[in-house]
Amino acid sequence: MIKHWESYKVFYYVAKYRSLTAAAGHLAISQPAVSQSVKQLENAIGAKLFIRTSKGVRLTAEGELLAEYVFKGYEQMELGEKKLAQMLNLELGELRIGASDMTLRFYLLPYLEQFHEKHPGIKVIVSNAPTPEILKFLQEGKIDFGVVSTPFDKIPGLKAVNVKEIEDIFIGGFKFFPYKNKTLDLQELEKLPIISLEKSTSTRRFMDDFLEENNVVLNPEFELATSDMIVQFTLRNMGVGSIMKEFAAQYLESGQLFALRFNKIIPKRHFCIVTDEKNPLSAAGRKLLDLISAKKTC
Repeated sequence: MIKHWESYKVFYYVAKYRSLTAAAGHLAISQPAVSQSVKQLENAIGAKLFIRTSKGVRLTAEGELLAEYVFKGYEQMELGEKKLAQMLNLELGELRIGASDMTLRFYLLPYLEQFHEKHPGIKVIVSNAPTPEILKFLQEGKIDFGVVSTPFDKIPGLKAVNVKEIEDIFIGGFKFFPYKNKTLDLQELEKLPIISLEKSTSTRRFMDDFLEENNVVLNPEFELATSDMIVQFTLRNMGVGSIMKEFAAQYLESGQLFALRFNKIIPKRHFCIVTDEKNPLSAAGRKLLDLISAKKTC
């Protein structure tokens, strides 16, 4: 069929309109060219496909059998082209993103809301996972792009762009108020009950590396899966929480929690958008990144 594709295309329209003239008009070619194409196909497959009548043509028994399959195939291809056009016009399609709880909540969510309002036909799938898993998903082609927090190991072929600066702090509740408004040495943390994220996260890795550079090693009493739970444990005075500042913002403002101060500043880090240069973005992925780029905060 691939070898005689043009002839099958002509056959489809002659069979559809039951007319050589109508098929020629639709295809914008001459009627003799249509007749020649049909003859070539008949010779190639060894069967007569049409019989001329006073009103045009009709299919032979062999032609009817062939038309049954050609119609299905051609119409599926036309439908495929239509669906592809809809996808490119963002009328339908799928957008796959990798994001952690932190990057989704404090960066990506407003953009997804705007995107969904403009393109409700696009299905959005968010794979929620720590940074290492998101980078793996990206390499495997399971997501269009990832939104992660630094630090993470550089991987050849992956491109990272900083989009938002973030700040990590240690927080305490009422039980730890004696430490409020004091400038502490980082070594003081070794004496306190620490609540932190699990070691698999980039946030925990960042804090461990920073403290290790300053000769401080923490052995957290609680290692939790989410930052929200760190806030809740800290509110119950179960320890001092290590967290991104925005998670505790409302409690810091209300005075229920406070941020410990140290004689050495904890470096800022970033949220990043990571893409795989080997895998082209979908039309929906490009559109969302364009939206983000237009309103990038840093």
